[in-house]
Amino acid sequence: MGLLMIDATKAKNDFYDAVNGDWLKTAEIPSDHSSTGGFMDLVDDVDKKLMSDFADMKSGKLANDDPLIKEFLKFYDVAANFEKRDQDGATPLKTYIDQVEAIQSFEDLNKQFKEWLLAGLPTPFDLGVEPDLKTQGKTKLNVLWAEGGSLILPDKTYYEKDNQAGPQLLAVFTQMAEKLLTMVGKSESEAKVIVADAKKFDASMAPFKKNSEEMSDVSKLYNPTDFAEIIKDLGVFKVDEAISELLGETPKQVIVTEPKFFENFTKFVNEETFPAFKNWLLVNVVRQFAGYLSEDFRQVGGTYQRALSGQKEAMKQQKSAFYMARRMFSQVVGDYYGKKYFGEKAKQDVHDMAVSMTGVYKKRLQNNTWLSKATREKAVVKLNAMDIHVGYPDKMEEVYKRLHTTPVEDGGDLLTNVQNFSKIFTEDQLSKYNQPVDKEKWEMSADTVNAYYSPEGNLICFPAAILQAPFYSLKQTASQNYGGIGAVMAHEISHAFDPNGALFDENGSLHNWWTETDMKEFKKRSEAMVKEFDGLPFAGGKVNGKLVVTENVADDGGLSCALEAAKQTENTDLEGFFVNWATVWRSKSTTEYKQLLLSIDVHAPNKLRANVQVKNFDEFYDTFDVQPGDGMYLKPEDRVQIW
Repeated sequence: MGLLMIDATKAKNDFYDAVNGDWLKTAEIPSDHSSTGGFMDLVDDVDKKLMSDFADMKSGKLANDDPLIKEFLKFYDVAANFEKRDQDGATPLKTYIDQVEAIQSFEDLNKQFKEWLLAGLPTPFDLGVEPDLKTQGKTKLNVLWAEGGSLILPDKTYYEKDNQAGPQLLAVFTQMAEKLLTMVGKSESEAKVIVADAKKFDASMAPFKKNSEEMSDVSKLYNPTDFAEIIKDLGVFKVDEAISELLGETPKQVIVTEPKFFENFTKFVNEETFPAFKNWLLVNVVRQFAGYLSEDFRQVGGTYQRALSGQKEAMKQQKSAFYMARRMFSQVVGDYYGKKYFGEKAKQDVHDMAVSMTGVYKKRLQNNTWLSKATREKAVVKLNAMDIHVGYPDKMEEVYKRLHTTPVEDGGDLLTNVQNFSKIFTEDQLSKYNQPVDKEKWEMSADTVNAYYSPEGNLICFPAAILQAPFYSLKQTASQNYGGIGAVMAHEISHAFDPNGALFDENGSLHNWWTETDMKEFKKRSEAMVKEFDGLPFAGGKVNGKLVVTENVADDGGLSCALEAAKQTENTDLEGFFVNWATVWRSKSTTEYKQLLLSIDVHAPNKLRANVQVKNFDEFYDTFDVQPGDGMYLKPEDRVQIW
């Protein structure tokens, strides 16, 4: 072992701090951010490149003949025209406020439910068309899903009496909502009544919602229910005809994620609660559309979200307009970024690396000592069938060709354009009902600094934006790259065998392929991972081991597989491997943001991802000479390894 590149004593006691401590001392969170560091730095770099390119296109300095990019730029211009937005004030919102205020009964709403849903207006339940998780065989169909309506607070747990953050956040929300209502012409006393009603209705839904931990268990989200049964549960919402019209046929069943919510629906949505429900609609409409209006609406409308994340100020106008336009044209912007800043050669190189990682994974599965032969063989079948998406999609989704902006000079305004586009996207999604699932569809755009595994598609995806340093660079050693992108790749592969992914077969169907004994052993090992993280103190709270178990199992498998791959390279440098692993998770966040993620995020906090996972590997102890009594020491019998 050569000279360590980090302080040996620090590495033995707090590895994350040894790697990132100096950076943490000087790093500053930008005022319009809630965090800075590894992922966020890459996001900022991608934003900078794209905003610069698009500014050059607008000025004529950079040529681009892509009609989709031209359409994006037209919409970007409308979003960035704050002079027009300020002139219009609340006027573009008036149509929607009038629409809500005209409703005198549930019957009135039922008559326009089809248009209401297409306009993306608030409802106390959500409908969508997504893959059927239990379709057998290779041809999967899209079906109708239903979920409980969204709450004001970020999670059901915030409504519990002992949760001090709940009332604090509701106070911020109340102030914001009342202010927004006065800005659209309500008196202060009217605004107070409307917001109080909205909060009352919101609180009545909360007991029947699932919390983040419950929502993280995929197997319990799949509850096929007769369509007639759901319509009966919806009581005063007589929307069967509207749904049938939207889908082009009457569905036989709906997949319900929160059965308890629908079983109790008539307790909080009925003739008696109509006045409070109507005011809930009003508050949500104003809040939902505030960001598309004038600057004062944008500032006030973002108050609650900033309080949630600890962000000190709103994003600058130009950047907020860019984010809005990019969100609408996500795949178009991603395609541009991927082709310009990544390219076909890198796409092939990284694809080869992903194939090589699946090869390492396959050997590990074949040599696994705790699985039976039957389950091992099935796991390899699943791995062999896994698709790999790298860089950017091979084809553009047709829906983007339907987006046509009405410029300001032709009487267009931002909110109307946004609503026209939203309707097109909703119609497109609903048109996929009872159609085969498109396995080539990407869930992220190429300019996203992230990666994912899709259990229903049995595919891994690595967008172009994550494929740069510190994750991956030709300037880094192979060991460093394996500690970065290699571990990320193997992490996503491991999701196929985490407590959720393991329930899906090679075709992406919820279908048990395990022997009973093997599944029992897998659950026991997963439980050990729950225990390893559960209750760890962080940001004034404690980690919920069950909430973060799937991501932790994937981290553990990813690190294990990447470590093996690194050890097979020439000039293996395990110190570089582990140091880059900790560098990737470098992050400085506001206290509010840390606490929010602790409640709702299925990932463990970054520092714990870096520190706790490495303790499970003997190679870490050898590399940094970690001994009993050191802060990073974990007894061999407590070390958790699953894959």
